Amino acid sequence: MTTTRTLLYGAVTAALMASANAGASVSAEEAAKLGDSLTPIGAEKAGNGDQIPAWTGGLTEAPAGYKGDGRYVDPFSGDQELFRIDQSNVDQYSDNLTPGQVAMIRKYDDYFIPVYETRRTATYPESIQQKSKANATTVDLVESGNGLQNYQTAIPFPIPENGLEAIFNHITRYRGGSFTRNVAQVTPQPNGDFSPVKFTESFTERVALEDYDPSEDPNVMFYFKQTITAPSRLAGNVLLVHETINQVKEPRRAWLYNSGQRRVRRAPNVAYDGPGTAADGQRTSDNLDLYNGAPDKYNWELVGKKELYIPYNSYRMASADLSYTDIIKPGHVDQNLARYELHRVWHVRATLKDGERHIYQKRDFYIDEDTWQIAVVDHYDGKGNLWRVAEAHAMQIYDAKIPAYAFETLYDLLSGRYLVMGLTNEEENPYEYGTERSSREYTPAALRRAGVR
Repeated sequence: MTTTRTLLYGAVTAALMASANAGASVSAEEAAKLGDSLTPIGAEKAGNGDQIPAWTGGLTEAPAGYKGDGRYVDPFSGDQELFRIDQSNVDQYSDNLTPGQVAMIRKYDDYFIPVYETRRTATYPESIQQKSKANATTVDLVESGNGLQNYQTAIPFPIPENGLEAIFNHITRYRGGSFTRNVAQVTPQPNGDFSPVKFTESFTERVALEDYDPSEDPNVMFYFKQTITAPSRLAGNVLLVHETINQVKEPRRAWLYNSGQRRVRRAPNVAYDGPGTAADGQRTSDNLDLYNGAPDKYNWELVGKKELYIPYNSYRMASADLSYTDIIKPGHVDQNLARYELHRVWHVRATLKDGERHIYQKRDFYIDEDTWQIAVVDHYDGKGNLWRVAEAHAMQIYDAKIPAYAFETLYDLLSGRYLVMGLTNEEENPYEYGTERSSREYTPAALRRAGVR
C-alpha cells in the first residue's frame, strides 16, 4: 500500500473514531456525496490508481450463453491469473491479507490465493440505490444500538459512523426482496470425506410479501424458511425464522418442525452460538451468512478501511460443470478454482462484552465496500487465539442486479475440518429470484405442510 493511501485510510479511521458516538443519521451535506464521490450505497467511486479501478455502475448485462436459469455463466472466463500468494511470498503480501488468511497459507502447503484483475461488478437495482441514499438521513439505531428505527429496505447506513451501523448494513442488505434456492452444505473430515446435507431455502423481505400490510407485524424485517431435503434421516425437518428489526423490543422468533415427531416447537437456541443446522458442530447459528442476528453480545468498533485480497467474481466455483468432489478437498476447497481480487473493505471488530457468553471472544469482519457483504471473518477463542477463518466466494447476480455468494466457507485451524454452505453445482433450480410469497407461508402452522418426509 502506498504512503498516500496509508495516510488517506489513516485519516478516514481517525474521523470514524471521532464520530463513534455521533447520531446515526448523517447530514444532508454528507448524504449529498452519495452518487457523487461515493456510490449510491457508500463505496468510494474512485480507484486507487493501481489495481482497484473506478466504479462505473457495475455488471448489469448477462454475458452470452446465460440462459436465465440460475446457472450464472462466468463473464470473465478469459481472465488469466496474475500471480498467487503462497508460503514462498506470503510475507510480501501480508498487509493485504487478514491474519486468518495468512494462517491458512502457513498451515497448508497446497493452500494459496490466486489473484486476478479487480473488476468492480457490484450493483443494486436503481430503486434500492435511491432508497439507500434516502436512508442516510432518516434511519437511526435504537437507543441501545441493537435495532433500527425508520427502516424498511435497502442499505440503512451508506455512510456508517460506527461498527454497529456497518454490521447492520450487512445484516439488512438487499438480497432480491424474495428468492428461493436449493443448496448443499458439507462438513468434510480431515481426509476430505463428506456427505452433503441439502436444503431448500426461501427468503422474503416483509415489504416484498404479496399481501404486505405496513400496519401488520411492523417489527419483522424478513422471513426465512429452511427445509432439509436430504439425507433421508433428516429430510422434512424445517426451520422457520421471523427476523425482527428492533431486537431489543422483540428477539428473533424461530420454530423447528421435526418430521419424525410431526411436532412444531419454538427454537430460542437458533441464535448466537447455538449449533448451526446439521453442521456437525462446525458452525454456530450466527456464523450463517458469515454473520446474522442480534449484535447485543459484542462491542463493535469501526477500525477503518483497507485494501484486501478477497474472493470475488467466483462464477467458476458455482459452475454446473463441477461436482462437489471437484471442489471439496482435505483441509480446504480447491483453490485452483478460486478467484481473488484486491478490493477496499471496512474492518469491523466485535469484542465480547463483559458478562456475556459466546464461544467467540473476538471477531474481525472485513466487509466489501461495494456490496456491504462480509468477505472474510477471523474468529478468536476465549483465550484470544485465532481459531476459525470464514470466507465468502462472492459473485454478482447480473440479471437481477444483486450481489450474492457462490458459497461460504468456515475453516477450523485447530481441527483441520471445515464447512461449506451454499453449494449449488449439483442442484436443480439453484436460484430463483422474485418468487411471490405470502405471509401465510411463513407461519408456524405452515411448517407441518412444508415438512414432507
